[in-house]
This record gives sequence, C-alpha cells and structure tokens, in this order.
Amino acid sequence: MTGSEKLNDLLMEVFLLDESELSNELRRADLDTWDSLGVVSLAVGVEEVFGYHMTRDEATRLASVGDLVALLRARGIEIE
Repeated sequence: MTGSEKLNDLLMEVFLLDESELSNELRRADLDTWDSLGVVSLAVGVEEVFGYHMTRDEATRLASVGDLVALLRARGIEIE
C-alpha cells in the first residue's frame, strides 16, 4: 500500500469520508468532523500509520489535507 493510499484510508476513517470527497484542497473548515476530537484522532492515526508523532502545534495548525501532506513530506514520509 502506498503512502497516499494509507493517508486516504486514515482520512476516510477519522473524518467519516467517502473516497470521492478526498482532495488536497479539502479544508478543516469544511468538515464538521475535523473538530478538536478529529485533530486528536488524526494525530494518533498519523503516529500509528506513519510512525510520526505530530506536536500539538503541528496538529492544530493543519488547515487542509494539503497542509498534512506537506508536513508528512517535510518529515521524510513519502506521499505520492
């Protein structure tokens, strides 16, 4: 499974999305499920799936899926 596929699966699970809803432009403000609990669930999921522990600041500053992809890439995690 590629990094992108893993990330998509994680996002669909955490934010209760269909695959058709996923894009790098998807913003936190557009999702009711990307609330404070969603931030924590996403951070835990990223650690479980990719082995990267996001700081609180990193997790709370994410405003879009694109921000998450950029963060993971900057930490050396390959997302195609």
